[in-house]
Amino acid sequence: MIGALHTVVLDAPDPLALAGFYREVLGGSVEVDPEEDGPDGAEWVELALAETGPRLAFQRSPGYVAPVWPGDDGDQQLHLDIRVADFDAAEQALLAAGARHLETHRGFRVYLDPVGHPFCTVG
Repeated sequence: MIGALHTVVLDAPDPLALAGFYREVLGGSVEVDPEEDGPDGAEWVELALAETGPRLAFQRSPGYVAPVWPGDDGDQQLHLDIRVADFDAAEQALLAAGARHLETHRGFRVYLDPVGHPFCTVG
């Protein structure tokens, strides 16, 4: 092994808002470094999911363009799989938090977060 996963980083037009969405979905605590503030607010925000586990981070991208799902242009996309105990209960909570449902398949459902990143719930 060369290393260990530390952080998965998502671009966003408003990092603090997107971190809040994922905090509602996954729990954890939002951490903002005041030294990373720019004229439009936080430039970098981290969501600590566990004390020693990997983190989600969100970085400001002023020219952010949401990925297309499914895409056929050859671009690689990153998406998160989030394990849930009850698809229907999870969907209600995700929609209330600001997610958009795209597709339902056997064993998983596809959503977009508030700025268009795809993610899936899995059983």
